[in-house]
Parts: sequence; structure tokens; C-alpha cells
Amino acid sequence: MTTSPTTSGLLGIGWCTLVPFVVVAVYLAIGTGAVLLIGEPIAATAVLGVLVVVLVGGVRILQPQWLAHAPVPRTRAQTPHFGRTVLGCAVLAFLAGQALALWIYVTAGSAGFEESNQTRRAAGALAVFLLTMVAAPAGEEALFRGLIYPLLRRRVGIVVSTIVTAVVFGLLHGNAVQFASSLPLAVLLALVYERMRVLWPCVLLHLGFNLAAALVPAQALGGLANPVSAAFLCIAFAISTWMLYQQVADGTAPNAVRGERGNSAAQ
Repeated sequence: MTTSPTTSGLLGIGWCTLVPFVVVAVYLAIGTGAVLLIGEPIAATAVLGVLVVVLVGGVRILQPQWLAHAPVPRTRAQTPHFGRTVLGCAVLAFLAGQALALWIYVTAGSAGFEESNQTRRAAGALAVFLLTMVAAPAGEEALFRGLIYPLLRRRVGIVVSTIVTAVVFGLLHGNAVQFASSLPLAVLLALVYERMRVLWPCVLLHLGFNLAAALVPAQALGGLANPVSAAFLCIAFAISTWMLYQQVADGTAPNAVRGERGNSAAQ
């Protein structure tokens, strides 16, 4: 039974609203429980990340059909320069995100960002290191690219799934500065997952992003904290991301191939 374009569009909007809301609500509920039990936010967040990896990993191993979507990824021979394009996009994602975040912080400030920094300082270097370099890259990639993105792709196309996942990923950071810095990364990671269909490249890119953010001093990027630099880098990132998208999506259907009742043919 076929559905009209209007009905299909409304179903897609509903799906893009319901999936992130339910997943994030469950995630936050479990996180709140972890904070109440452990009593320290950074340690609780690290434990939450490990728990997410275990739960999502279990689903991906035991019930892979729940998160499968069509079309199948292209072969390496069909995207010979994919790795180089990803690395270029990763550098631009970092610079564009940092420039935009610094400009927002210098212009308007961010109480939420300052509170986050204070919480990290109070937790100690070891706890912050484990969260930033281990639990956050693995847990956030399992949650967003390992669960939310493939669920969205079962109903809607690459662009919509990427945008929704990236926006929710940014909002979950809780302040405008981190939203701006993480948004380009989230777009890149969604496209990498669409092409690879495994999480380890996303985890490594996320880890590299966090490592660069920790090692590159803010003073070294201070010259980027203006609207001209931020706009230039964001445009450069958008162009490179469009090139990456073409490598990912060229020759494939823009939407998940659907079977009976809108279910993915990958089932």
C-alpha cells in the first residue's frame, strides 16, 4: 500500500521528532540516576557513557536488523579519495567550530559553558581525561551515530538524518559555545557513519577532535574569534562537506529504500 507524499512527509517529521526525544529522554533519565547514585557529575557521565556503549553495542550485535537501512554502503574502490576528504573536513570542522564558538563566547559569553568548565576543574584531571578521551567519544558515538542516526535513516534521507542528529547532539551539550563547536563535527561524523556503517572511525575522529580541543590553547585560536573568520571557515567546511556528501550519496537513493509499511528493505 502506497502513501501520499503529504502523509509520507508528516510521518517523516513525526519520526524525526519521536526518535531523538525518546532516546535522549531515556539517556537523561539514566544519567540523572547515575548522578544520584555516584554523586559526582563527571564520574557519573563517564559511567553513563560506558553503559550506553554496552547497551547499544549489545543491540547492534544481537539484533543488527533493528538498525539496518538501505542502500548498502559503496565499496572502497568506488570512493577512492574518501579518507583524504574526511581528514580535510575534520580539520575544517575543528577550525570552523572553534572559530564560531570563540566568537560567540567573546561576544555574548556563556554561563553554561563556564559552569561546565568549573565542574570539570572540580572533578580532577583524571576524571576529565577518562570522560573526554574514553567515555565521551565511545558513548556519544554509540548513542548518536550508533542508535539515533540509523533509526532516523530507516524513514528519512541522509541530509535530514544528518541535520537532526547534529542538532540534537549539539543541544545535548547544554550551552551555545559547545553547541557551535560540536555542530560541524556532528555533521561530519554522520556522513562518515553513512559511508562506513561501523562506529570505530567515528570514535577515532571524535577522540581526535577532543584531543585537539584539549591540546590547542585558546590563545592560538584567538585570531579566529570574529565573524569574518567564522563565516569563512564555516563556508569552507560547508563546501568540503558537500564534496564528502557527494562521495557518500552519489549513485544511491537519497532515501532509505522502503518496503511494506515503510520499513527498510534492509530488514
